[in-house]
Amino acid sequence: MKKVLIVSSSLRGLSNSEILAHEAERGAIEGGNEVEFLSLKGKDIKFCIGCLACQKTGKCVQKDDMAEMIGKVQNADVLIFATPIYYYELSGQLKTFLDRCNPLFGQENKFKDVYLITSSYDDAENASDRAMNGLGGWIECFEQSRLTGVLAGGGLGEPKEASDRADLLQKAYELGKNV
Repeated sequence: MKKVLIVSSSLRGLSNSEILAHEAERGAIEGGNEVEFLSLKGKDIKFCIGCLACQKTGKCVQKDDMAEMIGKVQNADVLIFATPIYYYELSGQLKTFLDRCNPLFGQENKFKDVYLITSSYDDAENASDRAMNGLGGWIECFEQSRLTGVLAGGGLGEPKEASDRADLLQKAYELGKNV
């Protein structure tokens, strides 16, 4: 049994990336894992101010919702990040979240396998490449970790459209089941 943390970064209700993330959650649960679903909706997440105090103390000086969420990231065996693609990149919410995980740098972290689920209007094969590169840069900072899998859900322009895409729902379920 693995401890799986799913971080959904879409702030839109009925978002396609969140629908796919919930399907991965269902697969991970049915695969016998301990799963926590964390939505960034409604969370108070300030921007990193670059003071680097966290590198000395292991904690961020800012007071917001990140302290608790950083602990969840640190203690998960598997991370699944779900993001809509905006301008061919990670959502700003996810990028800010990753930046604020800076206290984890140089610490003992459990997470090894990192997965990415994206949704985009564009259905081109490379529509998620920049997002993968953005997440890849974060992963490179943690020697024990690797990008294990990506589900790029293209051709999803309208809210809740992923609910009608059996192919993507199945891929998301399988991603979760095989963590």
